[in-house]
Amino acid sequence: MILKGTNLKLSFGGLVAVNNVSFEIEEKTIFGIIGPNGAGKTTLFNIISGVYKPQEGKLFFKDKDITNFPTYKRARLGIARTHQIVKPLSELTVIENVMVGACFGKKNYNLKQAQKVALDVINFVGLSTKMFTQAGQLNVAFKKRLELARALANEPEILLLDEVLAGLNPKEVDSMLNVILKIKQNGITIIMIEHLMHAIMKASDYIMVLDSGEKIAQGSPQEISNNQRVIEAYLGDPKLAMQLVGAK
Repeated sequence: MILKGTNLKLSFGGLVAVNNVSFEIEEKTIFGIIGPNGAGKTTLFNIISGVYKPQEGKLFFKDKDITNFPTYKRARLGIARTHQIVKPLSELTVIENVMVGACFGKKNYNLKQAQKVALDVINFVGLSTKMFTQAGQLNVAFKKRLELARALANEPEILLLDEVLAGLNPKEVDSMLNVILKIKQNGITIIMIEHLMHAIMKASDYIMVLDSGEKIAQGSPQEISNNQRVIEAYLGDPKLAMQLVGAK
């Protein structure tokens, strides 16, 4: 077990964003998180990465209690993330952006070491033709890859992907999914939030479903796609409900 959350709870004023959520994630798997808008998915990511501290509950990384660890300390342990809204350093080149991830990541590389790591990661995610392009000049698809590359430069054991497929066309989605599956093959545990049902059903080993801050289901993609409560949770968004039913 690489990551475990027990009875996690976080409220903002009178709004309960995450309510008594527990989970266990096996090493070297892809663990998908789905749910309608406002379900608490990104809030849970922020708890895992250390942006927010839960008001109740505990979080364990390899049996170590990291509930009170700040973000940088979790990064040094090997927890990296991407963001739903990509945040490149726009005036820096692609390779400079990725080097930042290596310099301030798990192993705190010097510039020469960071450059080597960055080159390897850039080639891995398919950004070699854009290596010296300013990040601000990239289109959405390449910015998503850059966000992924910068997280990978941390050499994480757990990678949190927050809607990394959002805004991509079908060809770009397939290409990014291939990269994600290769990351898993390299032994990295992936936790991903995604609204594209066919994609997360294809990629995930296990899926947890949140609704209004609560965990309503967890299981294999097949189990989730046949879960009536999960389908009902998506009825407020007919497109997502149809995608979920279609995943059967």
